[in-house]
Amino acid sequence: MTEEDQDQDQELEIPEGSVRNILEQDSLKWVFVGGKGGVGKTTCSSILSILLAEVRPSVLIISTDPAHNLSDAFQQRFTKTPTLVNGFSNLYAMEVDPTVEEEMGSTEGMDSLFSELANAIPGIDEAMSFAEMLKLVQTMDYSCIVFDTAPTGHTLRLLQFPSTLEKGLDKMMSLKNKFGGMINQMTRLFGIDDEFGEDALLGRLEGMKDVIERVNKQFKDPDLTTFVCVCIPEFLSLYETERLVQELTKFEIDTHNIIINQVLYDDEDVESKLLRARMRMQQKYLDQFYMLYDDFHITKLPLLPEEVTGIEALKAFSQHFVTPYQPSTSRDRVEDLERRVSTLRQQLQEAEAELERLRKGKQVA
Repeated sequence: MTEEDQDQDQELEIPEGSVRNILEQDSLKWVFVGGKGGVGKTTCSSILSILLAEVRPSVLIISTDPAHNLSDAFQQRFTKTPTLVNGFSNLYAMEVDPTVEEEMGSTEGMDSLFSELANAIPGIDEAMSFAEMLKLVQTMDYSCIVFDTAPTGHTLRLLQFPSTLEKGLDKMMSLKNKFGGMINQMTRLFGIDDEFGEDALLGRLEGMKDVIERVNKQFKDPDLTTFVCVCIPEFLSLYETERLVQELTKFEIDTHNIIINQVLYDDEDVESKLLRARMRMQQKYLDQFYMLYDDFHITKLPLLPEEVTGIEALKAFSQHFVTPYQPSTSRDRVEDLERRVSTLRQQLQEAEAELERLRKGKQVA
């Protein structure tokens, strides 16, 4: 094999800078989108769901971020019930609060009895809520589900939910073994119905644990699940992405796509020293991203002068997810200026003709 052939092979091995690989993987059931706060996760997850809806029978996008920006992105109100997104026949959206469901604490006695348990096991309320949501989703027939996750820390907790529920179950079992029927006696003392008793809660925990363990197996299957990391070309975001990728690897969750948002592209017309300095800084971190993740599909998205909100804006911006963004060249700018000059000349001729007509009319009067 010649050196030229080797170079060509190396070039072929470089993953494409787009999300086409996700769109082409028909077996995918779960797509997580996560990263540091404020990097554009909701915009990216919304656009991914739009693109997936073009190639899959039905898609559901779920926001597990307490901030809930999905409604803002699509400019449509969403709730904890899947709602059809305006303008689509197969794209649904829902916003889920990662807190314990209200029915869990609908009586005062229940609160006092099990608040200790919730405090003893950090994240148990979120885990139970997430399991309830997964149970709901499992009964629905969506070909692909996109998660717009909360900032990194919450996302990592989400991935730990199976073990969190297991701890909760073990804690309940140890209480049952230690105190025998005392808990049931306390529930009767508080006047709580049997459905809120210890056996009922234990059964509910077991049921949710089964659901979340079944789904967790799917999460660890690269044919069914992938995680898309969203970031910006800055130090803290690079650091957070590296931490996230390492944690995903530890949890055996597939990840091979990174979206780098808010990239400033070099433009000969840019004279601002501040922008030039930002470009140099970004390039330094872009180089590090490509060095660290040379086997990832890295999609770069340009920084825009306006927010991407509403269906039309999301669809327009989606082209950069499947075709790498190319900044305008000098030739493009020359052609654009020539078009503008031609338009201005036409407008000037029309204005001069109108002015001449008005002058003649004034002289006649």
